[in-house]
Order: sequence, then structure tokens, then C-alpha cells
Amino acid sequence: MQTFDVIIVGAGHAGAQAASLLRQRGFTGTVAMVGNEPELPYERPPLSKEYLSGEKPFERLLLRPAEFWRTHEIEMLTGLHIEAVDTEGHQLRAESGERFGYGALIWAAGGAPRRLACQGHDLAGIHYVRTRADVDAMRAELGDTDTVVVIGGGYIGLEAAAVLNNLGKSVTVVEAQDRVLARVAGEPLSRFYEGEHRARGVDVRLNCSVDQIVGENGQVSGVKLQDGAVLPAQLVVVGIGILPAITPLANGGAAIETGGVLVDEFCRSSVPDVFAIGDCATHHNPFCSTGAPIRLESVQNANDQAKVVADYLTGNPQPYVALPWFWSDQYDLKLQTVGLSVGYDQTVMRGDPAARSFSVVYLKDGRVLALDSVNLVKDFVQGKALVKAGAIPDLEALADASIPLKSLAVPA
Repeated sequence: MQTFDVIIVGAGHAGAQAASLLRQRGFTGTVAMVGNEPELPYERPPLSKEYLSGEKPFERLLLRPAEFWRTHEIEMLTGLHIEAVDTEGHQLRAESGERFGYGALIWAAGGAPRRLACQGHDLAGIHYVRTRADVDAMRAELGDTDTVVVIGGGYIGLEAAAVLNNLGKSVTVVEAQDRVLARVAGEPLSRFYEGEHRARGVDVRLNCSVDQIVGENGQVSGVKLQDGAVLPAQLVVVGIGILPAITPLANGGAAIETGGVLVDEFCRSSVPDVFAIGDCATHHNPFCSTGAPIRLESVQNANDQAKVVADYLTGNPQPYVALPWFWSDQYDLKLQTVGLSVGYDQTVMRGDPAARSFSVVYLKDGRVLALDSVNLVKDFVQGKALVKAGAIPDLEALADASIPLKSLAVPA
């Protein structure tokens, strides 16, 4: 059995950043990274955008060249799935039967796509967007595909819809709620993106639930909705969220909340010497107005939590206080979000959506919680100060796009 001073389970953004920063901080112990894919760590956001479209080759997605991991003496254990964690014995067991011992464990395993459970869910031609292999399989079928149904109107679904539409496919988006981006954005932004997709010929179906996937000879041919309508489809893309990879730690006694491994301000779990970061970690965020623990699925959160753990393990503990931010690219629209809008009771529009450059500001009790900025980098950059300060700006001034946000960033 191989034993390492630190084992990182998960070779995505969080795991790769944790390993890199440990060495940058001067950690001299043995480090191993375990990934369940055969590839070295790579960027995930481009999968539903530039990689799906063919604009960016896989080599440009690699977070670090292979030489980096060798020269920094980070053992890369690829193609391994960890199925059990003995938190008392400080051991991991892989699906292959291999065992590994650890001094400290950084759980950065991310999650797997939430899969369809309806009849026909196993037909060929149904695709998810989480790994390189997922997108490679989809791309292999695009040449023979004219009609696509995207199930789920969140970021992944809409980004994929935009790429496929640009590739000349006939695309229908099916969303169970009454607007797209319902989980992550306010109605003004939802309606804007709905309109943008419709204007380009995407058929957006709201308040629609999938009854079953229909097919012929084992291949998908359509999506049947609850109202009985059947949408023709030669290919189906599913983007209905992820299931955090937490079962091995949950079985090992770690506290679980809101679907993730519950961690403190130093990303420590409830079991000794085990940290959790990234998509699978639940934490109390200082910028969440409700005070409830949350999970954040973002590159920013993955990188910043990795920094917290690297600092802690190298003797310089710093609590997690990073300001959350996100982005999404669809067509020629760049959406940049700063802060957490959960719990907002008011929105203020800056600029005109018809001009395709505007911001939606989210407030609670007059205090700025978050901003969604579309093709307006200046607002995104300056808006960070408002969120950090918990500013309570004059609403008329806030709505005036000619007034710089930095002039309104006065602490409450």
C-alpha cells in the first residue's frame, strides 16, 4: 500500500490548484492526486463552449503541462475511482481494489451529472456535459445530427444550446420551471436570455416536464413531454445539475449538509485530517445573506478553497472569505456575476437590455448583494466593491448607468 502525506481525490480545478499551491507554499511532503479520468487536470468550463464547438483543442484545456506535475513531484494517479474512505485508519480504497494511506486527505471529487430516470433514459444519443469523454462522444455524432433537444435551461444547457445553434442545428430547450436560469438569476436576466435564444431560432419550451425519451432501434428519436407532445430529436443534451461525489466520505462518518460535505472556515470536515473543497463542499459563506450553508459550483470557489487548505497545511491558516463570482458565455454575450443573490427582495436595472449591455443589481433591505453584468465589464469590476462593502446606495443613482458604481461603494 502506497502512503502519501497528502492525497487529493479529484483532478479538477480544486484538486489541481490545491496540489500546485502546496508546492508553491513550500510543502515538502509527498503529494498524490487521484483522478477518475485518464487525462491530466484540465479546464471544465470550455467543455460546453469552445471545446464543444471545436474552437479550442484539448491540449489548450490542460491546466498544467505534464512536465509540471513531474518536476513538482506530484504523483498523478489517473483512471482511479475511490469508492471507500476509512477515516479512522486514514486509508482509501479504489474500485480496482488498490489501497492508499494518507496523512491528510483533500476531497475535491466534484460530482457527476444528474441523470434522467424516465423511460428511455438509456437510449443511445443522450449526452451529458461533465467530462472530455462526454463531449467527445457528443461531437462524434454531430455530423449526422440536425435536430437537438436540450433538457435543462441552466448555464450548461443554454451554453450548449448556443454552440449547437451556431453549428446550424435545430435546437429546442426544455425547461421545467417558468423561466430559464431560474435557480441562479432574477427574472429580468432570465427573460433577456430567453429572448436572445428565441431570436436566433432556438425553440424555448417553459413549464415543460419530460415524460419519456422515445427511440427506434435503441437510438433516440424524440422527447415526449408530459402534455403528450413529442419533440423530434436525433441527439439529446441533458443539463439538470450535478450530484456531488460525497458517498465515500458520508459512509466514513463525515457530516453532510445541503448535499455536500460540511466544512468549517478552513475547509475542514467533521472527521480528522479530511478537508473538502469545490463543488462537493458545503460551507457558510460570509456573502450569503440568508446565513444558510451553501455549495458553490464555480472555478472561483474551487480555486479559493484550495488556497485555504494549502495555507492551512503549510502553517498559515487563513479563513475562507473570498467574494464569489461566476461567468457564462453564450453567443456574443458575456455574463459576469459577482456576489450571491439568494434572499434578494429587490432588483435595479442599469442600462437597457435592448442594447445588450446592462447590469441587474440585487438588493436586500436596500443593501447590495450581487450583480449580473452582461457585456459590461466595468460594472462587474466596480460592483465587487459594492458587494464587499455591503453598500446601501441611492437607488436612483444606482439605476443611472452614467454614474460609475465605484462612486456608490460607500459602506453602510
